[in-house]
Amino acid sequence: MTEPPRPPGAGDPGPQPDPTAPYGSSPADEPPTAPLSGGPAAGGYPPPGGYPPPGGQPPPGGYPPPGGYPPPGGGTPGYGAGYPGGGGYGPPAGYANNDDKTWALVAHFGGAAGMLIGGGVLGWIAPLVALLARGNQSPTVRAHAIAALNFQLIWSVIALIGWILTCILIGLVIGFGAMIVGIVFGILAGVKANEGQLYRYPMSASLIK
Repeated sequence: MTEPPRPPGAGDPGPQPDPTAPYGSSPADEPPTAPLSGGPAAGGYPPPGGYPPPGGQPPPGGYPPPGGYPPPGGGTPGYGAGYPGGGGYGPPAGYANNDDKTWALVAHFGGAAGMLIGGGVLGWIAPLVALLARGNQSPTVRAHAIAALNFQLIWSVIALIGWILTCILIGLVIGFGAMIVGIVFGILAGVKANEGQLYRYPMSASLIK
């Protein structure tokens, strides 16, 4: 029984790779590739104009925005003009820096504390320390320290006289009253200094200039 004739090419295994040739030199060595799910868009890939496609175009000027990053004005886009926000960072109102504010508070609150601890006769120590430590470097601290020192000196002297006259009832009243005055007005001056204002002590005199 004879085999019927085959059509041309049927059953032909095709060219066989040469086992002695290096890998990759034969078209049969090429890995199969998956066909695209659809033909390329008009103009091929990528689409004309690049990415992103129409409908998601970058802002005018492209990427990055004109001027580069960060945008002009600093900070993150959409969050204001950058850091610091709100009132901003920096020296407190009325002072050149935080050190000046600290020494001003030492002069006033320290004077009040000295009157309390020293029985009304030591309120001048803290303002004097502030004046000597910072007064030559800062006109603001000098003004606060001198105002507190003049006031506390006067009322310390009054308190001292009152304690000397403790043998008389009125002397005790004077000493205790002077101590209270020094404490109260020292605290009021410290509160104003914390707000950046120079407090003018009542019942004071310019002994130190």
